Amino acid sequence: MFYLMIFVFILGYTAIALEHPLKINKSATALLLAVVLWVLLMFGGKELLVSTEAFTKYLSEIPGGTFADWLSHHALLEHLGEVSEIIFFLMGAMTIVELVDSHEGFRIITDKIKTTKKVKLLWVTSIITFFMSAALDNLTTSIVMVALLRKLIADRHDRWFYAGMVIVAANAGGAWSPIGDVTTIMLWIGGHVTTVNIMLKTFLPSLVSMLVPLAILSFTMKGTVNRPKSGKDHGHGTPSTSFERNFLFFMGVGLLLFVPVFKTVTHLPPYLGMLFGLGLLWLTTEILHKSKNDEDKAHLTIVGVLRKIDVPSILFFLGILIAVAALQVAGHLTLLSGFLNDNVGNLYVINLIIGVLSSIVDNVPLVAGAMGMYATSFPADHYFWEFLAYCAGTGGSILIIGSAAGVAVMGMEKIDFIWYLKKISLLALTGYIAGGLVYIAQEESGILHTEAQQISSIDLTNRNNIRDYLTSVEFTNSQESGTTTRHFFEFMEDNKTFTGVKNFINSPEGKYESIKMIPASMIIEPLGDKVKLHIQGVNYYLTGDRKLYQEDTSAVNGLGIEWSSSPGGH
Repeated sequence: MFYLMIFVFILGYTAIALEHPLKINKSATALLLAVVLWVLLMFGGKELLVSTEAFTKYLSEIPGGTFADWLSHHALLEHLGEVSEIIFFLMGAMTIVELVDSHEGFRIITDKIKTTKKVKLLWVTSIITFFMSAALDNLTTSIVMVALLRKLIADRHDRWFYAGMVIVAANAGGAWSPIGDVTTIMLWIGGHVTTVNIMLKTFLPSLVSMLVPLAILSFTMKGTVNRPKSGKDHGHGTPSTSFERNFLFFMGVGLLLFVPVFKTVTHLPPYLGMLFGLGLLWLTTEILHKSKNDEDKAHLTIVGVLRKIDVPSILFFLGILIAVAALQVAGHLTLLSGFLNDNVGNLYVINLIIGVLSSIVDNVPLVAGAMGMYATSFPADHYFWEFLAYCAGTGGSILIIGSAAGVAVMGMEKIDFIWYLKKISLLALTGYIAGGLVYIAQEESGILHTEAQQISSIDLTNRNNIRDYLTSVEFTNSQESGTTTRHFFEFMEDNKTFTGVKNFINSPEGKYESIKMIPASMIIEPLGDKVKLHIQGVNYYLTGDRKLYQEDTSAVNGLGIEWSSSPGGH
């Protein structure tokens, strides 16, 4: 059953990719795929699970519980709840954008964009998308920008190129903001990245991942675009007034911008903020148009706008995420993360692979898996977390169904999967790799490391300073037998302090990793111009100029084996 689930997922994914040749709507395939995978998981039983930890915990809380009860009422409902948050957020954003559009509110922007030159228009829309995505999020921004593109470009296939770049720009813009993408939100809320640091470290790589495809398209796109005829998209005879148009535009955009504020203030999920905005707009339009006749109100109120929402796209989104959730529960994604960790080792390469995989499998469970594996291995603002945010955020642009923004645009514009694969995927991949290389060069050079990371000396009288330094860097020691990279960490759990040591060993025999944790604190003993550290039965000496020695009485220097910190203090 375990391997059958993989086969079924690949089969369903292929059918989604070949939607147009097969003439089978992708939403139908996604829904069937989701249900079949969960049925196989149910029939496979607990023996199919890679890890039974969650099921065992359920049995300890509910004696006499069964696998069927756990899968149906806990595992499935938990994932359905997570997916529903995204679905309601998507529906709310699409409805607000459609309402503003029905009042011709976007004319405030489109009337300011006078150019019809393809290249110039591409740069304008992409840059707007990039920065708007950081302020809102990539999903909301992509919905807004597609609505704008419909007012600017008449030809459908011309508009597809711009919509493709909207996906790339929205995902790039969302990657460098803590509220711009669901994965950066996860890392931010989890305490793995801080606001200033994630913006500082990932802005330039994210910008490059957009600029490279833009530059390439600038050499291939020629000519001008044709604007749609005024009023083409509106079938009603009574257009909204200038006041209504401006009022609904600013109120709608303001409520979209309010969502991250709502989340920060209330600590409630973003979809509730979106539904709050929708409810407020609904009430406002009901009052605003109460004197109009029923025919006009049908086009200008939420009730009428809801009929225009693309339900098949929402069902596709539901199906594909629930299908991936089945693989997550069974443990396929856990095995994938473990395979990368055991066989790749290099953290930069692992993140780059995760980014590519996120265009195939939803990036949320992949990032969640990485967070679970490395939660106690790296401190906040470690380059692993920052690069993970970049890769998971921008890698989803490689395939159109690799991100929430891509799925939303695909549904709104009816973009063919194969068309995107031929026309945009290679551009997105090129930008993704270019941005990744910029991040690696930036990190290895240390040009953006904060003052705390570049500090040249340590206050040996302050235990917190010593601990922060030890847990924020990697130490490397090279011998004939191989190179060992060591990372120390300390954390609290159940009111107990745990000290851990993680080793990455690269020897002629191969690469492997070891982690050891014990319930004890680091013992720090002042010794004049240095301190003696006792960590897991091993003695170390740390000097004020940041040099670490592992005790060895036979060493020439009288201290021991020197461990060098990696560039920039990782």
